[in-house]
Amino acid sequence: MTTPRTLAATGPIGLGCQGMSWIYDEAGRDDARSAEVLREALDLGVRHFDTSDIYGDGHNEELLGKALAGRRDDAFLATKAGLVVDDLAARALHRDGSPAHLRRAVEASLRRLGTDRIDLYYLHRTDPAVPLAESWGALADLVAEGKVRALGLSEVTAAEAAAAHRQHPVAAVQSELSLWTREPLGPDGVLDWCAANGAAFVAFAPLGRGFLTGSITAADFTDEDFRAHNGRFTAEAVEANLRIVRAVEPVAARHGATLAQTAVAWTLAQGPHVIAIPGTRNSRHLRDNAAAGTLRLTDADLRQLDAVPAPVGNRY
Repeated sequence: MTTPRTLAATGPIGLGCQGMSWIYDEAGRDDARSAEVLREALDLGVRHFDTSDIYGDGHNEELLGKALAGRRDDAFLATKAGLVVDDLAARALHRDGSPAHLRRAVEASLRRLGTDRIDLYYLHRTDPAVPLAESWGALADLVAEGKVRALGLSEVTAAEAAAAHRQHPVAAVQSELSLWTREPLGPDGVLDWCAANGAAFVAFAPLGRGFLTGSITAADFTDEDFRAHNGRFTAEAVEANLRIVRAVEPVAARHGATLAQTAVAWTLAQGPHVIAIPGTRNSRHLRDNAAAGTLRLTDADLRQLDAVPAPVGNRY
């Protein structure tokens, strides 16, 4: 099998790999188990693997490269550059969209991933100190050199995506989208821009960082877990946001589906160009998420889910 050249060829469900290395319950990190889950994902037909050079300061790319060794041609690898880790434990970062940094970053990512090409390379965040045209031009050069096959942008506005697209095609825009994070929606949103310009919209955190699975009922995170310091996961916010979970439950029950599958299906229903990349390091959750691509919600289901309460707390 050859590597799919477009995101459309990978199917609607990918695997977000960040949590295997960073941000969530880092004390419970288990590289051997994560590698098994990565290989199981391939066996299940998942082809799209999403990582970044900052996830664990390179650890996640190394993990992915080792786990997929010998099966590289079965996988569509997406990674990112443009953020730099200053302090891993404190999760202190700065932006660097300079051409020099992006060139160094791609070479390092290729080494860690154990590959000679990256299928989709994102500018992880725009750098206010560097014109987007300079960053995007440097990335376009990497495409011309064959090190990268396609380019994407992460967490940008429709205007920024349009400006980049005029310079070199934007294959994908990645942003958070879920039942409790809907900023990309709307007539001027980046979701519609993607549909109008032939770009995929890649939705990260479609499960609300685990909350929409129904498994989080209290704010009992370990200190190294990102959610322990996030406004949507304080004790008061968790109690209030359980209203969202309760609103999803009857829709899931009608389909004999899990809450997670229903949440992912809602995200996918926002457009045929939408791809969801729920993250997990758990085999059962992986299989659950992968099956969400076959769940078809009715118009009545979607109206009911569209009406779920807004969340309490900021997403960052």
